[in-house]
Amino acid sequence: MKKAKTKRNNQVPAKSSVGVIPLGDRVLVLPLDKADKMSAAGIIIPETVDKERPDQGRIIAIGPGKRNDDGKFVPVGVKVGQNVIFSKYGPDEIKIGDKEYYVISESNILAIID
Repeated sequence: MKKAKTKRNNQVPAKSSVGVIPLGDRVLVLPLDKADKMSAAGIIIPETVDKERPDQGRIIAIGPGKRNDDGKFVPVGVKVGQNVIFSKYGPDEIKIGDKEYYVISESNILAIID
């Protein structure tokens, strides 16, 4: 009897550096610090003005993707290590060790910072 070959596809998520792998089209994001958000001119928004939740972060882990209405698999369109801008009210906060992370649906990512 012949052994069936198993083929690894894009649906298998990669290992995460923090031990958390998002499901579906979700991504794990580490919010950027104020120093990371400083402009090239060195302008920093004071903490008294910028008290809202961060809206920029670095992608730490990605989920495998999801199926569309036709049943075809659609992988996540962002990569680990990219900096992104996301909707302020879209993420779910989680704490791993002493760091806070956000789990964000791909649809709540507004842009990739180049």
